[in-house]
Amino acid sequence: MTELSPRRRRLVLLICCMSLLIVGLEATVLNVALPALQEDLDASVSGLQWAIDSYTLVLASLLMLSGSAGDRLGRRRTFQTGLAIFVVASLLCALAPSLGWLIAFRMLQGVGASMLNPVALSIVTNAFPEPGERARAIGVWSAVVGVSIGLGPVLGGLLVETVGWRWIFLINIPIGLAAIALTAVFVPESRAARARRFDPVGQVLVVLALAALIYAVIEVPHLGWDSPLVLGLLLVAAASAAALVRYEKRHAEPLLDVRFFRSGTFSGATLIALTAFAAFGGCLFVNTLYLQGDLGLSPFRAGLYLLPMAVVIMALAPVSGRMVARYGTRPSLVLGGLGMTAGTLTLTFVEPSRPTALLFVAYVLFGVGFGMINAPITSTAVSGMPPAQAGLAAAVASTSRQVGTTVGVAVVGSVYTAASRGAGGSLDAAHAGWWVVAGSALLALVFGVVSSGPRARASAERAARATSTSEVTPAHG
Repeated sequence: MTELSPRRRRLVLLICCMSLLIVGLEATVLNVALPALQEDLDASVSGLQWAIDSYTLVLASLLMLSGSAGDRLGRRRTFQTGLAIFVVASLLCALAPSLGWLIAFRMLQGVGASMLNPVALSIVTNAFPEPGERARAIGVWSAVVGVSIGLGPVLGGLLVETVGWRWIFLINIPIGLAAIALTAVFVPESRAARARRFDPVGQVLVVLALAALIYAVIEVPHLGWDSPLVLGLLLVAAASAAALVRYEKRHAEPLLDVRFFRSGTFSGATLIALTAFAAFGGCLFVNTLYLQGDLGLSPFRAGLYLLPMAVVIMALAPVSGRMVARYGTRPSLVLGGLGMTAGTLTLTFVEPSRPTALLFVAYVLFGVGFGMINAPITSTAVSGMPPAQAGLAAAVASTSRQVGTTVGVAVVGSVYTAASRGAGGSLDAAHAGWWVVAGSALLALVFGVVSSGPRARASAERAARATSTSEVTPAHG
């Protein structure tokens, strides 16, 4: 790529951040619209789970494939294709006549979204060759993640209350169209010097394993563990995962290099991402139902109630990044796990008759934890990795975040559904969901402590030596 002027580099960063904003918004903005969706489309709780999870499931499944497609076919071309798919899918979501069609169009949104973030990050990395400038650009990139998390519930609530939930999707269209036009003018084309080959078998096995697992978890409360469908889905998920490991071990350029998991820091980062984002996704899901169902808040007020959590996440994310640079990953991981666990344990004492201040204390504590724990995940994943493997390791960490969100909504939603049938109704269901979230946050704390210790670092060095002869194209993450 030809070196760009400072002004053009800033424009490239702005364009890529626009895509990150709409993709991030779609992961959180729909949560406050769940009661409106339930009423308008006559949706069950499992239907609401699929409305959220269909997007993140497809996004998680295709992240690594889309990153390698950008390296091979051209990053600008792939980025514009993803934007076009995302815009069309957003329009179709806004016009969806039923829940089934909405879920299908959300899946199409996930296809487009998978082509945006990993490819956009590669574009930013190439546009800022100087390490200091690149670090600042990635800092801006990371801040936009916090903005999307904070803006999502408030914006979603405002739109639902004023013009209706369909506008949640319509707002993506002008942003997406502007990004397509600006990309054509300002973003130069780039490709990897040596792109990884496509791995269609590995990709199919990843989709099968994730889809079967999520489907089974969502349907368990309705069909039971002894259901032939549930048992069959779990069998498909397990068989696909086993086949994936077996196949990828033998593949010259695998979609997922399973040798990475010999590294304690990499395996720990994957588990931290899964559990922390499962807690985050599950927390948003349950709190939306509690705020609007048990407290009777409007969608906009429910979004405002979640604002303290979002503000703290936005404020602490860059602080955590600086702490990682100065002190390593352990302090941020430990503080993050403690904050998330303390926040969700506090939520288990919340009920309508108790002071609202207790709810806000829980949200702030959870926000402190999530704001601290997100930044070091990628650093933990690439710790000790040779430069050639760092990009793929970061891509797996990004995929784990999306998988965690998907699984969190599926599991917590299923627990909520089962508990809501008891005498305590929706309040007992909310408490049951919060206990599951607390367990996930506690696991994130444990994995953070273990993965940042000396034994984990030693295993990372051994894994790096074992994989250093592999040529893997970086920067999908």
